[in-house]
Amino acid sequence: MRTEPPAQAGAAPTRLLLFQLISPALPVGAFSYSEGLEVLVQQGRINSAEALHGWLAAELQRGTLGVEAAALAPLLQAMAAGQWSAVHDLDGWLLALREAPEVRAQQRQMGRSLTQLLGELGWRLPADAGQGAATTSAASASAQGLAWPAAWAWAGHCLGVPSTDLVEAYLYAWVASQISAAVRLVPIGPTQGQGLQLRLAPLLAQRAAELAHTDPHTMWSGGVGAGLAQLGHAELYSRLFRS
Repeated sequence: MRTEPPAQAGAAPTRLLLFQLISPALPVGAFSYSEGLEVLVQQGRINSAEALHGWLAAELQRGTLGVEAAALAPLLQAMAAGQWSAVHDLDGWLLALREAPEVRAQQRQMGRSLTQLLGELGWRLPADAGQGAATTSAASASAQGLAWPAAWAWAGHCLGVPSTDLVEAYLYAWVASQISAAVRLVPIGPTQGQGLQLRLAPLLAQRAAELAHTDPHTMWSGGVGAGLAQLGHAELYSRLFRS
């Protein structure tokens, strides 16, 4: 399956299109989620830039985030081949790895917003993308639309972004979003936040290179603490974020 770019994309370098995808101006609502970080701050577990660095590094190395990033290459391949049943199967499996209903709702909302944006810009999902497979889980997933990792892969497919670059951008966008949330929650300033982004860059690049060639089904997630924090967010008395 070949996706024709809209006229406004022209012959823009792929790197510039990728910059647009990771821009904080991308209207997908990422700024409204903390993915459990708000719980950890209220519990006093993350109260400094150093504690935040440890948390982000651990998630990059052992969290569910890595499984999602590793799934981007298979998703790209399935989309290029028009194998939408395989796309929906992988999309549903990734969504099931997220224990917290709030995070699953986040993934659906952000995925829906991204695919809608791409459609309005001229890259509409093909008709068979909404068909799904015959199974109940696949039909349910297709009814909800693509969740965030699969929608991100669709954006990469539309923009012609190589899988390694797409994985790297996926990890970068998550780190940037978490740091943005932390600046609003933890007593750290924007300069410290930018310093953290720089400190994490080598690890981010290393993980992207590894995950771009890893079968997600051979991986495991050690993000038990993240899962518990995300589950606990719904019980917070006062909260700024949606997850």
